[in-house]
Amino acid sequence: MKSMFRPHIHLTAKVLDMRLERQNVVAGNLANIKTPGYKARRLEFEEDLQAALGLDARGRMARTDPKHLPAVFDPNAFSADFIKSLRPRVVQGEDAVDLDKEMSLMAKNTLLYNTLVTTLHKNFEGLKTIISEGGR
Repeated sequence: MKSMFRPHIHLTAKVLDMRLERQNVVAGNLANIKTPGYKARRLEFEEDLQAALGLDARGRMARTDPKHLPAVFDPNAFSADFIKSLRPRVVQGEDAVDLDKEMSLMAKNTLLYNTLVTTLHKNFEGLKTIISEGGR
């Protein structure tokens, strides 16, 4: 049973960590909304996550052989990257933090985080049921 749940738990934990970090980045952008010259930062990890899972660009599992599917996940094989332009420039409307954009990013990230937590909770509830019903 250890091998059945362990990769799944590590994957979920890593993605939850990345989503929490993204929430912190967006909150930092919102906190600096009136800071002159501040440029919004981004935290991107989805493409690296798909590559670590062996998925193609559309999120489908890559097959090395028609009979095989990759099922190994290494939670240390990917990480999030800050995207920040280091070239100085001033473009009206692009350098300032866009409140609507940041709030929509925060809402989307919150929904995805809560979905993962709910899925994890359901998995543990199922495990709890198996343990409690298994002795009957």
